[in-house]
Order: sequence, then C-alpha cells, then structure tokens
Amino acid sequence: MPLRPLALALALGLAASAQDKVTVLNEDPYPSTYQPVASAATLIRNATVLVGDGTRLDNADVLLRDGRVARVGSGLDAPSGATVIDGTGRWLTPGLIDVHSHLGVYPSPGLAAHNDGNEMTNPVTSQVWAEHGVWPQDPGFATALAGGVTSMLILPGSANLIGGRGVVLKNVPAEGYQQMKFPNAPWSLKMACGENPKRVYGSQGTAPMTRMGNVAGYRNALIDAREYLEKLGDKDPPKQDLRLETLAAAMTGEIQVQIHCYRSDEMIIMMDLAREFDMPIAAFHHGVEAYKIAEPMARAGICGALWADWWGFKAEAYDSIQENILVVDRANGGKGCAIVHSDSPEGIQRLNQEAGKVVGTARRAGIDVTPEHAIRWVTQNPARAMGILEQAGTLERGKMGDAVLWNQNPFSVYAKAEKVWIDGALLFDRNDPARQPVSDFMLGQEGL
Repeated sequence: MPLRPLALALALGLAASAQDKVTVLNEDPYPSTYQPVASAATLIRNATVLVGDGTRLDNADVLLRDGRVARVGSGLDAPSGATVIDGTGRWLTPGLIDVHSHLGVYPSPGLAAHNDGNEMTNPVTSQVWAEHGVWPQDPGFATALAGGVTSMLILPGSANLIGGRGVVLKNVPAEGYQQMKFPNAPWSLKMACGENPKRVYGSQGTAPMTRMGNVAGYRNALIDAREYLEKLGDKDPPKQDLRLETLAAAMTGEIQVQIHCYRSDEMIIMMDLAREFDMPIAAFHHGVEAYKIAEPMARAGICGALWADWWGFKAEAYDSIQENILVVDRANGGKGCAIVHSDSPEGIQRLNQEAGKVVGTARRAGIDVTPEHAIRWVTQNPARAMGILEQAGTLERGKMGDAVLWNQNPFSVYAKAEKVWIDGALLFDRNDPARQPVSDFMLGQEGL
C-alpha cells in the first residue's frame, strides 16, 4: 500500500526519500483467514460483458479458473471439467462493490442489542475497529449477495468526528468476521462532518456543539497524531497508542480516509484540513452538494460516494440535485470519480438500479451514459476508493473471479442477478435454492 513522507521530514524541509518514509502499522493482529470456496473452472459464453473499466464486449466469453479471471475474449475453449454457462441474451459484470455499508454492525433485526456501529463515548474514537462489531449472521449479507454485491466496506457510524476503522469484507457465509475479511485490503478511517457529531455531543452539553467545535476537534486529534508519528522514528519510540496509531496511519496513506460530509463548504474545509496534515482523502460520502465542488474534488483525486436521489431528510441534505453523480463523474474532463453507494440494508440490494436512476437522469438531460461507463460507479471506482483495485473491481485477467450474470442490462428496473461468483465459486443462483445462502439466525424462521 502507498506510503507518504514522514511529517517530521516535511516540517524540516528535507527531501522525500525512501528513508523518510515510515510504516506505522505492524502486522494485523486479527488477520484475514478468508479461504475461497473450492470450485471447478467456469466458462461463461456469448454474454454482453461489461469489463468494469469502460469496456464493453458483445458476444464475449469469460473464463474463471483457480479463483481468478483467467481469460476474457471470444471463442474461448473450455478446460477439461469446466462448467460451461450459456450467457446468450445475458450481461456479465464484475461483482458489485459497496463503499459504504453498516451491515453486521447495524444488522437485522434492528434491535438496540444490535447497535454496534457508533461508540458514542467520545467525539474521537479512532481506536475502535468496525470489524470487532460485525455479526456475520446478519441476514442482510445474503440479501446483498442476491443483488450482486460481492465486497463491501463496513464503516462505523457517523455520530463521532472520528469514528474508527472500517473493514473490507468479502460477502461470503462465515462464523467469524476474519473468515470474511478481504485479504490484504487496507483499513479505512471514518470521519464525519456537520450535523451528526454536533447534535450527539451538543445535546449532552459537551463539545463539539458547533461546526467550529467540529473542526477544532479534528485538528486537536491530528496534532496529537502528528506528534506520535514524528516520535516513531526515535530510538525510543512511544508506547503503542491505538487511538493515535490509526490517525497516524491515515496520514501516511496506510489507511484510506472516508469522510461523511454533505455540504460543499464543509468538504472544502476538510480538503484544507487534509493539506494541513498531509493526509490524503479517498472519498467524500453522501455529499449531496458535491456537484458544487466537483472540479476541485476531481483535481485532488477525491471520489464522491453518493446517492442517486436521497435528499432532504435533514438541513444539510437539502440542497441536492439529481444530476449530482453525473456532475462529479464528468468533472475535470471526465476524470472525476463517482460512486453509487448505499448506506442502507435495502439500498445495497439494488445498487444496479440506483445507478440506473443516474443513467435515466442523464438521458433526460440529453446525455447518453453507456452501460459500460455506468458500471464503473459500482465496481471500479469503489474498489479504487477502498484500496482494492489491484485485486477487484474489473474483469481483467488475474483479478479475483468476482462476477455477476444478469438476466438483462443491469441498469434496467427489470434486471435481476441470476448467478453470482466470488473467487470463481458460484455462491448464489436464483434458480437453485441450494445456492441461496441463509444465515444461521434465519434457519427455521421462514414462517415468522
């Protein structure tokens, strides 16, 4: 994963070099134990293939073998023992990726006993990790799989200024979260602007209770983290501090920074904050006013993880337009990074249809967005923001064999995911009840 120059070296004006770089994080104390389900090779023939990088291949074949995308082309030969699927009239895409989910930490049923997404004990709780609150038996994982979602970023909630680490999961049945943990994926840091933290803590009569207090809270925490980062190079480094370690790793780029932020003025402030502390931002989430600053976001390489049409449920979500994602996507000569996300156990089941809404909005504005372009909003771009693009997000040779076969154009309201593969294994088949995972929690409860 990318590293950034040590803050101390920058402060002293030293040239950035290999010895100026520091690794904050040691080995993961809770490493992934994920093992792909064993499977034979699978050849999908004669499908309309959306590669995920802007390429469309008509009447094309895709070979999944040894858990990977082995070949993409036409007239491919099936290896001995391979399963061959006729994709005629169907569409094949990469597995969908949701960059903003709370499955597992706010599972179904929605009980107070299940509320494990917000550690509302301090405005800065960077020491907590969402993975330690994930309940793998959440029925929402299976319903998301039926919607074609193969990977997701599970984030803490937005009650705090800095809510903790998020974790990338593969959407597979498991007893423990480590069996779902995406191999070698970086963590993400969840931050939140605006109304949520100031409402939660202001209602208690504590700081922050204003947006001024929000920014002061970020800065104080990052100042402490910068000092911690500088001392890591000393002969006598500081004792491990979980709170500061996460923030320092966000500054070095080892942890991706994901910021819940609605208003454009606050996003600008957060970009200034990132410059002050040399901290890269991966994406602004929700961002109903991202269209107002789409150009500077694109130039800074910041993605917009957005909804197609959610708005108006609180003051900071008021000034939205349906063209928001479209404007972010087309910024800087088409180099913008737009993402359709869910933040919802229902929305994650139909990310393809949410993206389809944006295609429809563009059409009404006289703009033709092709399927091969729109698919990037739910595959390639979220993979980029999550730091897993080298492994997932497109159907390119050597990448994980995560794929979805749709009954038609996935952006149609009538589209359904017929088959879903994760690492080459068929884990969902709409026509085969044996390939429709049910969590242990739901067993025996079908009549309720």
